Formats: sequence, C-alpha cells, structure tokens
Amino acid sequence: MKKAVVIVVAFLAGVAIVFALGGIKFFQVRKAIAEHANFSPPPESVTSVVAKEEEWVPSLRAVGSTAAVQGVTVSTDEPGIVQKIAFESGHTVKEGDLLVQLEVSQELAQLRSAEAQMRLAQANLARQENLLKSRVSSEADYDSVKAQFDQAVARVEEVKALINKKTIRAPFGGVLGIRAVNLGQYLQSGAQVAPLQSLDPIYVNFWLPQQNLGQIAAGQAVRVRADGLPDLEFEGKINAVDSVIDEATRNVRVQATLANPKALLRPGMFVNTEVPLSETSNHVVLPATAIQYAPYGDTVYIVEEMKGPDGKTYRGVRQQVVKVGESRGDRVAILSGVKSGEEVVTSGVFKLRPGVHVQVNNSILPENSESPTPEDT
Repeated sequence: MKKAVVIVVAFLAGVAIVFALGGIKFFQVRKAIAEHANFSPPPESVTSVVAKEEEWVPSLRAVGSTAAVQGVTVSTDEPGIVQKIAFESGHTVKEGDLLVQLEVSQELAQLRSAEAQMRLAQANLARQENLLKSRVSSEADYDSVKAQFDQAVARVEEVKALINKKTIRAPFGGVLGIRAVNLGQYLQSGAQVAPLQSLDPIYVNFWLPQQNLGQIAAGQAVRVRADGLPDLEFEGKINAVDSVIDEATRNVRVQATLANPKALLRPGMFVNTEVPLSETSNHVVLPATAIQYAPYGDTVYIVEEMKGPDGKTYRGVRQQVVKVGESRGDRVAILSGVKSGEEVVTSGVFKLRPGVHVQVNNSILPENSESPTPEDT
C-alpha cells in the first residue's frame, strides 16, 4: 500500500514539474516574441549621389585590330646561296634599300660576255650603216646585222634582270621583322627573308552592327586606345565602309586610318575604337555600381523620407526600374526612371530591399570615371 502511494506521489510531482517548466518556457517565448516585435534593425550603411543631367555625346564603340597599310613578307624570286645580308631584324629601311644579295658570280660572267657580244654587234651595225649609205651593202644585210645587235642588247638586259632578281631590295619603306635567312644558306624560289610593314600611317579595322550603318561615313573622326598603352589615345578618320554586310553577324566592316609616327601601334594589335556621333542629348549619368542588372529589368535604389509602422519618419530606399543607355568606363547614362535631383544609392545595393532603413556615408565613394585605370587587370 505504501509503495503505491509513493508511486502516485512521484507521478504527480513529475507532472507538476513538467507543467512548471512548460509555463516558464511559454512566458520566455512570449517575451522574446514581444521583444522581436519591437526590434528595429540598425540602418544599412550606403553611399549615394544626387542625380543630375549632363550633356552626353553619343558614340559607337567596338573592338578592332590594327593592320599595316602596306605589309608583306619579303621573299626570293630566284633560288641561290645567300652571299650578303644587309639588314638587321627590327630595323627601319627605305624603299630600294638592299636586304639580301644572292651569289651571282656566274650571272656576272654571263653579263660580261653578253656586253662583249653587244659591243661587237654594235660595231658591225655601224659598219653596215656606212656600207648601206655607200650602196655597197644591201638592206637585207643591214637588217640581219641590226637584228643581231637587238638580240645582243636583249641578252644583256636578260642577264641584268636575273641579277636584279637575286638582289633583294625593300619594295617600300617600313620596319623589318625578324630575319629568316643566314649567310651561306641555299634558298629556294619563294623562300621567306623577313616581314616588312609600313607603320605610318596604320589601318584599324572594326565591325559595327548594321543598324548603325546610317550613322557612319568616310571622313568621320575615330578615337582608338590600345592595351599596353593606357595613357595614349590615337585619333584618325574613317576612310572606308565595306559595301557588304556579313550575313553571319549582320555587321559591317569599317576601316580607319591613324597617324602612327612613333610606330607605337603594330599590325595585329587589339584596340578599342570609338566613333563620336554629331548629335548630343541630356541624360542623368550614374556610376555603374548604382545599377542592379537583372533579366526582368534593371533597377536602382532611391533614398527618400519614409514613415514606419510607428508613424516616425526615417530615411529609407525605394526600388526603381530604369532604362540604361550607353556606358563609358564607370559611368552609365540613364534614359528613364531617375529624375534630376533624386538621391541614388551608389554602393551597397546588394544588401538592400524596398523600405529598408539606410544611413548615407560618403566618406569613401566608388569610382566614377569615363577612363578608369584598374589596379589589377
């Protein structure tokens, strides 16, 4: 009997403890919920800029490559052994400068023989002319001697032409590349000697979409920047627009000519081209960091005075859909969605949501340059 009573008492005591712990936990949770309802998160720290309109000169931008106005790989016309090399790799040469002389001793001997035959034929022709004037010789004999003289002259010219073919000269002025021949080397006909490029002026070839065809024409200005030369901008003019649109890309090829007196641009270089257009327009311009790009639409956050649930005012943000235009470096033209005078968040947008409390701290601002120079490329 006593054992049963002890068990009942222990059971009741356990139930009482459970209810007590449950009550304590209930009040703790209720208190936490009440505290959370009254909790106000700290404001997000952002930077901002007051939007204002600027005069924006539109331009067409494209990636291009440089090409020599004249560029060839100098090669041999006749086979032979290299007797003399008269240039160094990378040197500048003028039109007609000697580059390589092939061995021509046999041709020189043939030339002396041909010149001797020509002199003899010339003397015979002179005697035949005197005999013809004295009516001692016939016109047939004179014609025969004249033909022999013409053949001798032609033979001399033929040997000289062969010597010239074995004397390799620069076809135009320019900069030579790395030579591909050595002294004593036997060269076949068509063997490469060295590349030769005319570098001033120089061509820039780039492609633009077909919808821009009506905005470009020969004579328009072009600005070019090249990787490796970040502080230099080259200026030139469009000299030709291709007459055919590429069917695969629907782009048109454009060629511009640039002055290159210091030969800083070399054929085959990657360049960024810009064709300024004549018309101008006014647009709000913002740093690229202010824009959130998304498939459903690009947005920015605008800082405004807002009212909270408690009726108090605070500085919050409103998400605004915008239409972006051309970009230049760190700057983007806003075609619609932002008005002049509105305050726009420029950094920290990734952690924002509509209505969130923000604190503007402009002690450190993001870059906002048309020609940025990244520290780590």
